[in-house]
Amino acid sequence: MLAKHVISCVCKKPSLQTNFFNILRNSSSTSQQQEPARVEKTINNVQLLGRVGADPQRKGSDDHPVVVFSLATHSNYRYETGEFLQRTEWHRVICFKPGLRETIMNFMKKGQRVHVSGKITYGEVKGDEGQTRTTTSIQAEDVIFFHS
Repeated sequence: MLAKHVISCVCKKPSLQTNFFNILRNSSSTSQQQEPARVEKTINNVQLLGRVGADPQRKGSDDHPVVVFSLATHSNYRYETGEFLQRTEWHRVICFKPGLRETIMNFMKKGQRVHVSGKITYGEVKGDEGQTRTTTSIQAEDVIFFHS
């Protein structure tokens, strides 16, 4: 009631008083529920084409299953001397999507060439001795299988 009295003293016109009070009431009741006026967009997109390092493994619990496999990609370099070097990078790929998980388990084999689309994720894993270590993984959203 005091806020109404203060508003009526400040705002001599009734229409301004009503508008001001509605704005005040709406902003106080929805400020915690509304999204910010501008949400920043970001991109986390990874695409890999390489060869599977080992047959995929099912891990996790029955409630939260995950399929894990390794993927090798490489870069080729040629020095000025003509010497050729190939550098291999190993990526840990994880998959939580139910349909894709089953397809990976049923059809993916060691040495197979695949294209993985997904996003990079970071996490922590506790070892057998209780030590925590950080992990970097590619969370697969789609996998395309190539046949030789």
